[in-house]
Amino acid sequence: MSVDYEDFFENAAVGLHIVDADGRIVHANSAELRLLGYEPAEYIGQEIAAFYDDKTVIQDIMDRLARGERVHRYPAQLKARDGSLKHVEVSSTGHFKHGQLVHTRCFTVDVTPLKSAEQAFDEQQSRFHQVLDALPVAVYTTDAKGTITYYNQAAAALAGREPKIGQDEWCVTFRLFTPEGEELPHDQCPMAIALKENRPVRDVEAVGQRPDGSFFPFMPFPTPLRNERGELTGAVNMLLDLTDRKRGEDAAQHLSAVVESSFDAIISKTLSGSIRTWNKGAERLFGYTSEEAVGQHITMLFPPEHVDEEPMIIERIRRGERVESFETVRRRKDGTDIPVSLTISPVRDGTGRIVGASKIARDITATKESEHRIRMLMREVNHRVKNQYAVILSMIRETNRRSENPDVFEKRVRERIMALSRSHDLLVSADWKGATVTDLVREQAKPFGREDAIKLHGPPLVLTPNAVQYLGIAFHELCTNSAKYGVLSGHRGSITLTWEVSHQEGVRIFQLEWTEKDGPEVKTIAHNGFGTVVLNRVAPEALNGSGGVTYDPERVVWSLRAPMAFVAATQRGAA
Repeated sequence: MSVDYEDFFENAAVGLHIVDADGRIVHANSAELRLLGYEPAEYIGQEIAAFYDDKTVIQDIMDRLARGERVHRYPAQLKARDGSLKHVEVSSTGHFKHGQLVHTRCFTVDVTPLKSAEQAFDEQQSRFHQVLDALPVAVYTTDAKGTITYYNQAAAALAGREPKIGQDEWCVTFRLFTPEGEELPHDQCPMAIALKENRPVRDVEAVGQRPDGSFFPFMPFPTPLRNERGELTGAVNMLLDLTDRKRGEDAAQHLSAVVESSFDAIISKTLSGSIRTWNKGAERLFGYTSEEAVGQHITMLFPPEHVDEEPMIIERIRRGERVESFETVRRRKDGTDIPVSLTISPVRDGTGRIVGASKIARDITATKESEHRIRMLMREVNHRVKNQYAVILSMIRETNRRSENPDVFEKRVRERIMALSRSHDLLVSADWKGATVTDLVREQAKPFGREDAIKLHGPPLVLTPNAVQYLGIAFHELCTNSAKYGVLSGHRGSITLTWEVSHQEGVRIFQLEWTEKDGPEVKTIAHNGFGTVVLNRVAPEALNGSGGVTYDPERVVWSLRAPMAFVAATQRGAA
């Protein structure tokens, strides 16, 4: 590789690596290593397949390159050093000599932020459509040109037809008329006006005709949709069916019913801030009755540090703006503060003049608490996963050191990782709060088919997650040894596991003893085996305690002593 090409390779902004014909990484630039978080020694020289989440993907890429094909922007997921998955696009070509693949040159472009944004957008769109689909009111949307992009089933039911997405324009109805009976072209309907003039259209009525010839009066509420730069991107329209009802009375009754039945607090106020209406949802949320609230100034709900929000809100309302999804804090009658999400809209009189504001307040306490719990859980999971990686790496290293051949190594590592997985399953089912000694022993003994052969005596302790992992490995090694040489290998003898908590010099001490007796004669126990290392050193040290295995021809005993602070999260009830 020339100096110029080396500089290009090493300092390229995108990840670059070279893989030989056997699938091993022979070179990787700094961008590639930064992307995945590996040191050169951890990455270069390894099989590239080890870093792919889906092995079929890299196999397909290598097969294509071996056939002389070019790979362009192949989507894949790579495993980063911290355990996360990186969404990437791989572009690669093969270098051949005498018709044989020598190596491949691969560009790795990180598209993780794009994938995350796409997923977030798709989820947002899905939630938006789920909400609209659940509404009993007709709703549809268009793009900036007026082409229909979405409609809910209520809209199809009201119009008596299924609009053609991407083809129909302006309206979902078959034909349109003014209230006076004059036919109204679709490009002159309220939705068309809202898009052409980039403004909401209100207080307009129309009559729609269905394909079956029936008519229905309705009131549309077309509202332009804009992006973050204020550019028109489309519009949303809600059609209020006025059939067989006096339009003015029906609108008032409908609005009143929605307001009163809403679980959200819905409040109207004058431009001076005086409360005019107060629904049941407001009573539940803020604790004031309608009689106590109506006539009072809206700032009675504001904590002192949030009073300056009111002038800003009123100024926007005076300009005819709608304040949406405004998260803030309000104060209840009992003096407690509550996080809320506010949507505030201008209220107009019959002439269109803005005379007040309508406010919808939603309690988001649960949402905030859920967000906090999720953040705490993610931090906890990240911590626990890193701990498990350390345990697995230690397990592999020690097992490899003591294995006679690859088959034995593979079998023992698989069994021990499955044992760790069983402990992990217990933790997951308990939201990482821990697991009881009894549940842990039963779970680790289950693969050996004689979990009932182990008699358990002790208080119902809930072990810490760290203790679950290390004691789980210890119990697995004890069961494995017993299944090979001891009680679990036959039908005679007994295994007893006892544990207790004592106080010594003001410190609570956890003491545990595994006793296996009256089984096959115990001749010797290997002192350099992985299981012995776990029982004599790894598990006790991980719990800041001490312990070890003792034996004679008739019994094997493993004992453990450790401070309770390192072993148990809680103690429920007596033994």
